[in-house]
Amino acid sequence: MSKSAPLRLVPADAGDLPAPDALDQVFFALADPLRRKILERLDGGAFVVSELAAPFDISLQGVSRHIQVLVRAGLVQQERSGRISKCSLEAGPLYEAAIWMNRFSKYWQQQFDLLAATLAEIDERRAAEPQSPPKGRRTPRQK
Repeated sequence: MSKSAPLRLVPADAGDLPAPDALDQVFFALADPLRRKILERLDGGAFVVSELAAPFDISLQGVSRHIQVLVRAGLVQQERSGRISKCSLEAGPLYEAAIWMNRFSKYWQQQFDLLAATLAEIDERRAAEPQSPPKGRRTPRQK
């Protein structure tokens, strides 16, 4: 497994981005919900293919095909011992994809900043308005 590190902002001209072909394979692998579920299962440890396939309602051969897509993308590592194949998560390509996606965080961060400014403006307006009793209720002096 790769060591975990905090995400970092990556400038658009960064030279240390993963190769486009590698990203294509990772995103292709992640595009399928069953493959994402396989990765989620592998997050808890290594599994023999039959154990990994058990909760899914498809054939062992079908799960094996999905595992091969994950292996080609570098997301799963397989160790074979005779006919037994044990799979484990390889998080490095996920980290590289996260770095690539983080380049675009400025777009949603701008939206969060705009929302925060709008909410602050609403709070300021409410604080500046005179407090009046809610409509339909009488104050003790209005009898």
